[in-house]
Amino acid sequence: MLKRKQKGQGMTEYIIIVALIAVAAIGVYSFFGQTIRNQMAGLSAEVSGQNSQDQIDAAQAAADNGATNADQNYDLGDYNAGADQ
Repeated sequence: MLKRKQKGQGMTEYIIIVALIAVAAIGVYSFFGQTIRNQMAGLSAEVSGQNSQDQIDAAQAAADNGATNADQNYDLGDYNAGADQ
């Protein structure tokens, strides 16, 4: 009987950790998602043999914008305002 409760406790802790990681990943993606998309577009253009300087420049601009937004303090009341920029 005791082993069953311990397994349930371990599963609950695992679910909480996974949920926290998912929330953190969503937060990072909301600030740096445009940078990631531009970098992937540049990578795919380079692999196909095309010039990707436009995507690289867009990724740099998005990274600068994301870094500026990340330096500001947001709380739950205005978090979406920072993610939308």
